Order: sequence, then structure tokens, then C-alpha cells
Amino acid sequence: MAVPKQKRPRSRAHHKRAKIYRAFEVAVSKCPNCGEPKQPHRVCLHCGYYNGKQVLEIAE
Repeated sequence: MAVPKQKRPRSRAHHKRAKIYRAFEVAVSKCPNCGEPKQPHRVCLHCGYYNGKQVLEIAE
């Protein structure tokens, strides 16, 4: 069975654990159809287009 040779320092353990809870930034790209910001590889929520095709009906 694998057993650590020495105990990990508390600061190192806390530093490693803090990475799990770190917030990450969401990538943003511009919609080629309407120009509004959107997430890449997702349907634009403003115009309903994805990859040059209408996939959502947006009520205005």
C-alpha cells in the first residue's frame, strides 16, 4: 500500500485545496451574426444563431 514518507505541510495542503474552489473566467467571443458577446461553441442567446444557422426562435 502507498504511504507518504513525510506529512504534507498545512500551507501546502491548503494551497492545493484552494485551487479547487478558485473561480474561473468564462471565455467570451463575439457573435458573427449580431455582434453581441456570447460563449464560444454555444448558441447566441440574443439572436438564436449557431454556426450561421437559426437554431432558436427568439421572441422580441
